Amino acid sequence: MDCGQSLKPITGICSDMTILWLVTDNKPGHRSQLHGLAQALAARTPVDTHWIDAPSGRAALWQWVGGRFPPGAGLPDPDLILVAGHRTHLAGLAARRARGGKLVALMRPSLPLAWFDLCVIPQHDAPPARANVIATRGVLNTARPSAERAADRGLFLIGGPSKHHGWDSAGLLAQLDAILTATPGMRWTLTTSRRTPAETESALLALRERGVDVRPVRDTPPGWAMEQVARSAQAWVSEDSVSMVYESLTAGAATGLLAVPRLGETRIAAGVAALQREGFVTPFVDWQRTGRLSTPPERLAEAERVAEAVLARFGA
Repeated sequence: MDCGQSLKPITGICSDMTILWLVTDNKPGHRSQLHGLAQALAARTPVDTHWIDAPSGRAALWQWVGGRFPPGAGLPDPDLILVAGHRTHLAGLAARRARGGKLVALMRPSLPLAWFDLCVIPQHDAPPARANVIATRGVLNTARPSAERAADRGLFLIGGPSKHHGWDSAGLLAQLDAILTATPGMRWTLTTSRRTPAETESALLALRERGVDVRPVRDTPPGWAMEQVARSAQAWVSEDSVSMVYESLTAGAATGLLAVPRLGETRIAAGVAALQREGFVTPFVDWQRTGRLSTPPERLAEAERVAEAVLARFGA
């Protein structure tokens, strides 16, 4: 039976389309990971994508035990079930038991790894060496380079305090001042995050007087920051915003790290330190010494790499 490039050999049914079920808890970061892998798969094989809201943990448990999955009623049987976030894991297991397909978990599952057909786990989470595990630099995302990238366009991505980082508004502003002073020919845009303290945002708004296009996150539509980083030759990211560091590198921008206080040596900090050692990012102190951002040794393309691995494992 000739099924061409489709994933349908998984189920033994020939079709021109690969059926993707994306089980989501609707957290923006988790949706971005699912979207990133689905987008990369769609670039390589025809897909029919269906987003499914994950039921509650209790409901998903009973659905798994009962071998049924009502959220998928009326949908074609899946070839691939992608899940991201702890709340989606039982739902994915229930979906696979009821309807078949291969179950792929993005990020380290809270359940035994052997229960999943494939686990895509960031290196900073110390993934074990297993046949069903792929280690990645950071989490997957939707970033891609843009043909509209301009050499004189730069972007500041400002986060805020988190469980891994403290905050120093004065120190951050001093770093921004140094960069702006040293790059008079650059067109800078700046955006914040939901974690940015109000006092920091007020001080950042004053940078409009220096020609910076300051856009607080509340004034930007979904996906806006991703579009901006794809169009920027340089991106400076506050070190707490780890996901944006990886998105900037995936978009192909030369990426600098704005220093913020660390609350100890965490696995997240270790992951960023590895990027520094490998030459992917330039810490502010190194930029101060050299006056330039290093060019990454390669563009991160983890979603594409994982998509190719999925097709190689399950597509033929």
